[in-house]
Amino acid sequence: MQHLSTQTFVNDFTAAFDGDQSGDPQPRQTPGVLYSKVLPSPVREPKLLAWTADLAAELGISDPDQNDLNILAGNAVNPTMKPYAACYAGHQFGNWAGQLGDGRAITLGEWPVADGKSWELQLKGAGLTPYSRRADGRAVLRSSVREYLMSEAMYHLGVPTTRALSLVATGDAVRRDMFYDGRPADEPGAIVMRTAPSFLRFGNFEMLSARKEYDHLQQLVDWTIERFYPELTGADKTLQWFKKVMENTATMVVEWLRVGFVHGVMNTDNMSILGLTIDYGPYSFLDAYDLNFSPNTTDHPGLRYAYGKQHSVAYWNLTCLANAISPLFEDPKPLISTVESFGPIFYEKFYAMKAGKLGLDQVTEEEVQLIDNMENLLAAIQPDMTIFYQLLADLPEDLNDSTGIYNYLQPSFYHVLTTAEQDLLYKNILAYQHRIARNKISGTESSAVMKANNPRFILRNFLLYEAIQELEKGSDLLFKKLQKALQTPYSREHDEFFALRPQWANEQPGSATLSCSS
Repeated sequence: MQHLSTQTFVNDFTAAFDGDQSGDPQPRQTPGVLYSKVLPSPVREPKLLAWTADLAAELGISDPDQNDLNILAGNAVNPTMKPYAACYAGHQFGNWAGQLGDGRAITLGEWPVADGKSWELQLKGAGLTPYSRRADGRAVLRSSVREYLMSEAMYHLGVPTTRALSLVATGDAVRRDMFYDGRPADEPGAIVMRTAPSFLRFGNFEMLSARKEYDHLQQLVDWTIERFYPELTGADKTLQWFKKVMENTATMVVEWLRVGFVHGVMNTDNMSILGLTIDYGPYSFLDAYDLNFSPNTTDHPGLRYAYGKQHSVAYWNLTCLANAISPLFEDPKPLISTVESFGPIFYEKFYAMKAGKLGLDQVTEEEVQLIDNMENLLAAIQPDMTIFYQLLADLPEDLNDSTGIYNYLQPSFYHVLTTAEQDLLYKNILAYQHRIARNKISGTESSAVMKANNPRFILRNFLLYEAIQELEKGSDLLFKKLQKALQTPYSREHDEFFALRPQWANEQPGSATLSCSS
């Protein structure tokens, strides 16, 4: 185990690529470089609010002392670190946005781990960078709490994700206009240290392609393959690599759908080249099963990033990545063909996932039809997704009358079902019972499969809102409870949180409604 302040960091990314070494944090365009050197800006009174002990143990990082706390807060750097902000571009809400980059994130360096690889350690909210544009590079407590808790919640749910090592209060006020409605206010500041093997995203490649820096583009693709996909070799390794990125992206989105996660801002600059969930902003878990639910108020005019559209957006984003790397291909036809294979790859993963949620032992055309019918049912009656599947996993085998089925599943409903909705429910549950009875595995085994695929605890927005409100008033009681509960989301240990979203949360800003500032 090593302290952050004494470990010898590696800096493979900055050693491999051209960067702006001026150290000037003033926002500007940075053509010809993949990153800009920048130091974190000190804060007034750092206080450690949370430390992820299991992640630290996995990476071989000692519990923080005062020197480490100064690094976590951006008040000091290890002499072997070479802090930088990455330059990338992106499509935001379907429109080309040009240069974006790490506007409030600073990668300190790469922490070596036992297998000879390394993990990037990055501070989010540590101050101005050349890519901050018109912002200040800081982060508020509410957004930092959300990122810290949700990235860890997703990890324990089994969803591919970046992770968070620490959460530090800065003691400084940060001015924010939460909903961009002309009502700015001072809020407590905070910094998250987040970790990943890499924070490379689609936008890194888009930036180089847009600037026609094709030598840099080829260099970045080759470096990424060698470092993260070393098994890929041969003349067509770039095509193989793109297919792996596509498969990993499909897996990630399927896992989002499995647990009911809505990212909220699936811009290409928020898409990981490793298929990890990154940039937790205006996200949410589903309460009611609404395919058109988007938690991001900025997204509400068109609901581009709604829950049920996430796979389509992933495909669109992958076409942007394919377009970015297309100059590296003499013949683009194989690349086009690979992109077009996303649908079959996604749906194979999707139906296998849904079969697991329903406890089915195989996926044939019969099961696909059953799954589609069940999806139509959920979209029609909009029960609480988490509670519905938990009840379904324990559905009594002898429960086969309409009233009994309705009463049993009633705790998952947000409204009293109409007669037509009750009839639809009865028809689909009966069909499901008939099919589950033909499983080649026992009912106990089927239920176990369902309970392994359906979380009982999810980090609902209203719980986050309450925890943030308490933290801002000086109490971390609920925060600590949630931090513990998210570590065992498939157990019954924390059933105090197993309940429908309360009525008050339906319209509460910061709970029902979020923005990219959230």
